[in-house]
Amino acid sequence: MSPPVEKVQSDPTLPERADVVVIGGGIAGVSAAYHLAKKGHSVALVEKGVIAGEQSSRNWGWCRQQNRDERELPLIKYSLELWGQLSEEIGADVSFRRTGLLYVTDKQSDLDEWEAWSNLARPYQVRSQMLSAAEAQAMTPGCTQKWIGGVHSPTDGRAEPSKAAPALAEAARRLGVTIHQGCAARGLETTGGRVSAVVTEKGTIRTEAVLCAGGAWSSMFCRSLGIDLPQAGVRSTAFSTTAAPEVIEGGLSTPGYVIRRRLDGGYTVSIRGRGRLEVTPQGLRYARKFWPIFRKRRDAGTKIRFGRSFLEGPEALGRWSLDKPTPFERMRVLDPAADTDTVTEALGQLVASYPALDGIRMKDAWGGWIDNMPDAVPVISGVDRLPGLTLSTGYSGHGFGIGPGAGRLAADLVAGDAPVVDPTPFRYSRLIDGSPLPPGPM
Repeated sequence: MSPPVEKVQSDPTLPERADVVVIGGGIAGVSAAYHLAKKGHSVALVEKGVIAGEQSSRNWGWCRQQNRDERELPLIKYSLELWGQLSEEIGADVSFRRTGLLYVTDKQSDLDEWEAWSNLARPYQVRSQMLSAAEAQAMTPGCTQKWIGGVHSPTDGRAEPSKAAPALAEAARRLGVTIHQGCAARGLETTGGRVSAVVTEKGTIRTEAVLCAGGAWSSMFCRSLGIDLPQAGVRSTAFSTTAAPEVIEGGLSTPGYVIRRRLDGGYTVSIRGRGRLEVTPQGLRYARKFWPIFRKRRDAGTKIRFGRSFLEGPEALGRWSLDKPTPFERMRVLDPAADTDTVTEALGQLVASYPALDGIRMKDAWGGWIDNMPDAVPVISGVDRLPGLTLSTGYSGHGFGIGPGAGRLAADLVAGDAPVVDPTPFRYSRLIDGSPLPPGPM
């Protein structure tokens, strides 16, 4: 079942022309549209389903620096600055709260990894404090589990996935962005070897600049253009609870369950590292590139299974013409079923750890489809093979928190302006030129 998400109004008429067309209405696409409009560009955003209908409303709602890949640290630092000022800037609550995030553990291997990360992050002036056993216990009052230590990031925060992207989309509209939901991009037209138009199910928009922020669907879209984009989806499950006493103000990660306090008085809950990698034609095509990261994450709970996604969805085989319905129209919203075993296990662990939560119940449960890159670092980059096309995709399960900054970086690249951070780590070419693709932290 899809999680609740705030509705955004669509514009009734597709423009004949726009400076930039953004494909995809998740946090990355909406943020890019907003920043492009701030730069003075006319922008049309097309979304096959609804704004934030897929992973941007299905994630945990964490806005974190802690345990990120080093390559992402400058961008997440900038993104947290944006999160802190967006509500005032757009005159609407994007739901961000700087509540801090806490990791605790009973495993020495976790502490070793967090200590190494803290040393790595220190030159970036990231605030991250290692905790002793006593300190970890003191920061989880009422918890019956015993910890050997932890790590705390006081400047990290949380936001509501159901609210953030829709609020930013409405702000983008006030700056002149037109938003077209239920309007799938079928493909691109080119003139002289570069982008000249986007063909949608509702008509054609002339443009010389396209940003593809299509999440899990990006590889399929690129494949139709003859562009190779290694991408693999992992199916995940999360759920919200009924209102309950506050045991943590922000987010808490344990070796089992993960929780985040919600504005409605409940929690968003999941299990750390739990995921399902389904066998698909696209997955088989890129299996060799993804083997290192799968091997790293297999022990954390990622399993391989067969499912319906072999025949339908973003990783199935598909060919289409621009004048007929496409796979994007046949599946408006990618809505995997929640794993009931994950819900039962996580809720049981949570209540066993916190007796004060006895009586808490699952409210809504949903599945997600996380779009991964082989090194778990997104692509925010132009594509040399097709001038005019820029990609913003492959956020690998941690795109929500970095979304505002990623949108600004993508907008800079599309507009040809000086990038807000060095875009080199996010270059598309690394995926196809033989560069090493070491998987970063989970």
